Amino acid sequence: WLKLQLLIIVVMAIPKTSRSSAGAKTAGAEVNLISVANVNEADWAILDAADAIIFGAPTYMGNVSGVFKVFADATSKTWFNQNGKNKIAAGFTNSASMNGDKYASIQYLWTLAMQHSMIWVGTGLLPANSKTSTRNDINYLGGSGGTCPISVRLITRRRLLSGDLETAKIFGARIVEVSQQFNKGHS
Repeated sequence: WLKLQLLIIVVMAIPKTSRSSAGAKTAGAEVNLISVANVNEADWAILDAADAIIFGAPTYMGNVSGVFKVFADATSKTWFNQNGKNKIAAGFTNSASMNGDKYASIQYLWTLAMQHSMIWVGTGLLPANSKTSTRNDINYLGGSGGTCPISVRLITRRRLLSGDLETAKIFGARIVEVSQQFNKGHS
C-alpha cells in the first residue's frame, strides 16, 4: 500500500482524538492533527495534500461548536477549487450526554464533506444492543454515520469510557482501510 496521508481536524488537539489517530497509525497511515482554532497556511497545505480527512467537533446546543463552524466557513476557497474532491471523509462528535442531539453534528459534518465532493465513510459497526450489552461495549451508542461518544465528567476533567475509546480506534483503522482500497482502485 501507499503511505496514506490522514488528517484529523478537531476543535482542540486533545487526548480524546488520540484513539482514532492510534487506530489509523496502527493501520499504516501517517496522521496529522490540526486544531481549527489556529489554522495557518501550512495547515491548509496539509489539508490539500491529505488523502483522507476526519472531521471532529463537540456538540454544543445541538450542533457543531462555533469555532468549528468558523473553520467550515473558511473552507469556501478549497470548495471553490474542489481540492477535497474524491477524498475520503469521516467524522465524530462528542458531548456530555447520551444523546445531546449529536446526530445533528454528524449530519453537519457529512454535509460539509458532501459540499466538498468528498466520499463519506461510516463506522461499519453494528450497535451493541443485546440484553447483555454494557456501556463499555464497542459502539454502545450505535453510531453508523460517525462515532458519537460521551465525555463523562469526573470532578474537574472529562474522559471517554473504554468502549467509546475502542470504537474510535476501530473507526480510525476502518477509515485507513477504506482509503487504501479506494486509492488502490484509482492508481
